[in-house]
Amino acid sequence: MDLFKVIGQTLDGMGYELVDVEMSPGGRLLRVFIDIERGILVDDCAAVSSQLQRVLEVEQFDYDRLEVSSPGLDRPLKKAADFERFAGQQAQVRMRLPINNQRNFVGMLGGLRDGGVVLQTEKGEVVLPLEQVDKARLVPKF
Repeated sequence: MDLFKVIGQTLDGMGYELVDVEMSPGGRLLRVFIDIERGILVDDCAAVSSQLQRVLEVEQFDYDRLEVSSPGLDRPLKKAADFERFAGQQAQVRMRLPINNQRNFVGMLGGLRDGGVVLQTEKGEVVLPLEQVDKARLVPKF
């Protein structure tokens, strides 16, 4: 079974959102980033860690260390729904291929339109093809 799917189903059952899963190059460290509307507390990380350890053992996934944490203030945007959910917030977007000789964009998220991420930049509005987004993160405000 797929690791991402197993973790996602487990978290859904617990009421959490799976934000991201990272595995170290040797596969020894497994990092899981979770979220919930009210925000993540240390107790949430402990409960999810405990549950995932049991599930991953039953499913026979091999790893040495499991880390569970919140996605942080600079939360990665992975799913199409993330770009809609965080519309109105500042984001950094890196494209796989340059658009008009530019790969990195910063601006206010405007949701999705025609399969693209709408971003209001200093130069005006751009629509970036969602399938070409390499990485995207929220820009925290302090």
